[in-house]
Amino acid sequence: MSFSELQLETPRLLLRVPTRADYEPWAAFVADEEAMRYIGGTQARSPAWRSLAAMVGSWHLQGFAMFSVIEKATGRWVGRVGPWQPEGWPGTEVGWSIAREAWGRGYAPEAATASIDWAFEQLGWDEVIHTIDPANANSRAVASKLGSAFLRMDELPEPHHGKPVEVWGQTRAQWRSRRATAP
Repeated sequence: MSFSELQLETPRLLLRVPTRADYEPWAAFVADEEAMRYIGGTQARSPAWRSLAAMVGSWHLQGFAMFSVIEKATGRWVGRVGPWQPEGWPGTEVGWSIAREAWGRGYAPEAATASIDWAFEQLGWDEVIHTIDPANANSRAVASKLGSAFLRMDELPEPHHGKPVEVWGQTRAQWRSRRATAP
């Protein structure tokens, strides 16, 4: 299967590899000060293009990266969620970033659940982490809904070096146990 054919589906969302068509909503998202508050700050259009290209490139270099999250009902791009592990990252992460206009709908845990299932099943990961700004209560709540627990404090690599992050996570066995008993 080529990356362009890879899709994950949830009841309300479609997760697919990012494409050139995602650039305009991606650029609007990364320009939103509130949406980017805890994930590196806003980006102008040129760095937004590079960040989208880096995500697409990661699919080709590593065989995974974050998915574009598409709202099924509208076809609208509403965020990026999925596996992420650039050079120097503190572990095998499934992260989430949802566009502000889609906050409060439960899209982050819904998309992250599908992404974690995929990472454990298809990538063979033994652990999944989430790097969270210590002030980001909403992301801690999402991590908790996913069954993850606080593991440790750590730092991200450049260009974020020196910025402390909470690392939340769980093992594949913990994830499978929780999923087996979930309603």
